[in-house]
Amino acid sequence: MRGQNKLPLFLLPAVCWLLGSAAAFGAAAGDATCLGCHAEKETLHASIHGSLGCSDCHTAIKAFPHPDKVALVNCSTCHSSEVAGLQTSVHAHSSQQPCLSCHGDAHAIVAAKNPKSPVFALNLPRTCGSCHGNKDFVQKHHLPDVYAEYTDSIHGFALTKDGLLVAATCSSCHGAHDILSKKDPKSRTARGNVPATCGACHQGIETAYFSGVHGKGLKAGNRSVPSCENCHTAHQIANVREADWKMKTVATCGNCHKDKFGTYRDTLHAQVSSLGYIETAHCWDCHQAHDILPKSDPASSVASAHLVGTCGKCHKDIGASFVSYQPHADPHNANAYPALHASAVFMNLLLASVLGFFILHTILWFIRSRGGNQS
Repeated sequence: MRGQNKLPLFLLPAVCWLLGSAAAFGAAAGDATCLGCHAEKETLHASIHGSLGCSDCHTAIKAFPHPDKVALVNCSTCHSSEVAGLQTSVHAHSSQQPCLSCHGDAHAIVAAKNPKSPVFALNLPRTCGSCHGNKDFVQKHHLPDVYAEYTDSIHGFALTKDGLLVAATCSSCHGAHDILSKKDPKSRTARGNVPATCGACHQGIETAYFSGVHGKGLKAGNRSVPSCENCHTAHQIANVREADWKMKTVATCGNCHKDKFGTYRDTLHAQVSSLGYIETAHCWDCHQAHDILPKSDPASSVASAHLVGTCGKCHKDIGASFVSYQPHADPHNANAYPALHASAVFMNLLLASVLGFFILHTILWFIRSRGGNQS
């Protein structure tokens, strides 16, 4: 009868305890056997995997003694999502065991939040820099030395000099495991995704950017409009309050707005700036830095209704006549600025005639003086 083979219910807890103890004893015995040859006991027990047995990772080893060459540990047994991301990343074939390239010794891996971990925020740039700061590596793969650029940036200074763990590190922008080429549309550093990536920290600026003409263009699918990296670069990001950044960024705007840059250079603002005086108007002082709108937009800082307020940030007690000044007037454009064009033509002719007269006068005087000397 089937009922005769059933275990009495009151013995079930005891049997379960005995089976669990036996399994634990077997695992402990297995680990003790492994550690008789392999001296990783101290580092393993102190690692994040210290609660696991040897066979939990080395699943291919079924008997003792085992062959010298055994299959590599498959981290996806526990870390399936991380390994899946790594397999599609640019680091998928970087080594036989790419996990260990970043996380360190296989038996001494500690949690990412542990200051001793190679992937702890303060240590991560140095870990990535072991490859991306290696001269031979970057030359072989035709890459820039991003480690040096990052350490000199405002993010690198905040992290390595000031110890601010909230500062952006490599993984903040590129991700931790599923790192993709910037040419991949799914990459965090793909052109269309950069504002959202930077916006993870700079959320207010992201909102302002997408309310401006550049952000709207990017949302509409125009990949030629400026994004964060065009003005701030990708790795060597400087403090926007520093003079060096202000001095060179006007030219950065001029890379796209060549006609406006040319007319700006003719103004007093630009000429004073070229002498090293930074307390003068630059592009962003008038047009804003991120929420840039065309003059035709009523909300624009350079719309007619807002010019007194915009110019008034530097020039106090001004009126409507002051803001009638055209900072980007082009003297070569006769259709848009006929009076300015006529004035420019007149001044050029006047200059040419005066110079021509005195050049001719000098030549004639020289000829006369030579003739007088000969007599």
